[in-house]
Amino acid sequence: MKRTLLLSLTLLASACGPRYGMRVPDSLVKKLPYETRIELLESENDLALAIDRVDEADNEVNRARENIRRAKSRQEAAEDEEDRAPDASSREVAQLAIAESESRVEFLRAHQRLNVGLREVEKLSLRCAFAKFELARLTAARKAKVQGSERLEPKEYEEQVSECEAAVKEERAALAEDTKEAQTAKEAWEAKKAALAKKTFDARASPYVENL
Repeated sequence: MKRTLLLSLTLLASACGPRYGMRVPDSLVKKLPYETRIELLESENDLALAIDRVDEADNEVNRARENIRRAKSRQEAAEDEEDRAPDASSREVAQLAIAESESRVEFLRAHQRLNVGLREVEKLSLRCAFAKFELARLTAARKAKVQGSERLEPKEYEEQVSECEAAVKEERAALAEDTKEAQTAKEAWEAKKAALAKKTFDARASPYVENL
């Protein structure tokens, strides 16, 4: 990702709100010698990775939303199959399929709650990456003795990073219950799926037995 784009994203993130938004004036950074600017590349790369993680978290939420939609359609198909079942055996298979599809939807919804929480963590982690980037900019400016950098207090920028990272840690810990619920729901779904697969002789062509 180009440096100019990263700097534009820095401005955009800072404009989103005051939370961990303390910045180093661009006018100071523009005065940095080339060899000192090179030292900022690692922080820029970390920032780019944080942006990618937010994008992937968004994609995961969207994929899960589509999986829920498909699971609901499968549930409706299973219910229709029960109504059309010609005999007791077919009806039993359809009922197992309904139970499996209901359990699948419950799992996907629980997993989606976790996905949304993880996306918020990644968004906060992105703000931490911006905070680290600003600290790196200040460190570079003071190292190069850029005029005006002496008026900025490194400790304040360090505290901004520390507070943000602590907030990320706290938010990740808060997801423990969602993680547990998603795992429990997954185990329940897998049990229903195994029962359905067994009843249909693990038929690969079964319209009901499907992995995510």
